[in-house]
Amino acid sequence: MELFTGETPSVLGIMGRFIRKRLFNILSQGPIPSHIAFILDGNRRFARKNKLQEGDGYKAGFLSLLSSLTYCYELGVKYATVYAFSIDNFRRRPSEVQYVMDLMLEKIKMIMKEESTLNSYGVGVRFKGNIKLLSEPLQIAVEKVMKATAHNSRFLLYICVAYTSTDEIVHAVEESCKENLNSTDQQELEKANGTANSVIPAEKMKPFSDIKLVELERNFYITQDVDVLIRSSGEKRLSNFLLWQATHCILYSPTALWPELGFWHIVRAVVDFQRHHSYFDKKKKQL
Repeated sequence: MELFTGETPSVLGIMGRFIRKRLFNILSQGPIPSHIAFILDGNRRFARKNKLQEGDGYKAGFLSLLSSLTYCYELGVKYATVYAFSIDNFRRRPSEVQYVMDLMLEKIKMIMKEESTLNSYGVGVRFKGNIKLLSEPLQIAVEKVMKATAHNSRFLLYICVAYTSTDEIVHAVEESCKENLNSTDQQELEKANGTANSVIPAEKMKPFSDIKLVELERNFYITQDVDVLIRSSGEKRLSNFLLWQATHCILYSPTALWPELGFWHIVRAVVDFQRHHSYFDKKKKQL
């Protein structure tokens, strides 16, 4: 499978897919990760390293992302989650933030042109995060692509935009509290909120203390545990990404910058997962 390229396959491309298929057949004899997450680190450094414009680094990173997602699909991975833009990234230079937002809008429009391809392969695109922080045109585009692929479930791509794990946890707590409050309780809480001399009766606080783990996890943006988390450029930190979901997973940090990430890095991550699968599987069963 080649996603979104629109190009005629070359002889080398055909040979590459043949080799991948054979190697993936071998890997599939062992356990395959259900969920792989990516932290796309090193686009700007790649541009500086190759004396390119900063924007060209992001474009190269997008091509690397398409390749990595293609490998995941061919391997039989069910979920792929991409850390595309953190809430903290809004603190970068306004010109850089605007460029990334414009590039994201451009690529979403490109994805929409491939709607029939996405549907034929069963690829569902889901944007996760505090979406209301995005510009209105980007919010509209996000909703449009999610609606167009809403019924696809063969391979789910989660794109985390305006996201941090701490924001996700706060969101999950808030939603769980709302679920446990009846309409009368909600009215009293809203009435008391923001008034210094208002007191919420102790009995009304019960729904907040009765939140169960299953309720909390149901309200996360991402509800599936991560099996493998790949962060490029050799960095060994999570940067506020999937802190809850990545509790028991393989962390793989190749030194390659994100646009340099390739086929063999994905293979290495899967092999590491298979080597440690029994340990992590045992840990998950103890929860």
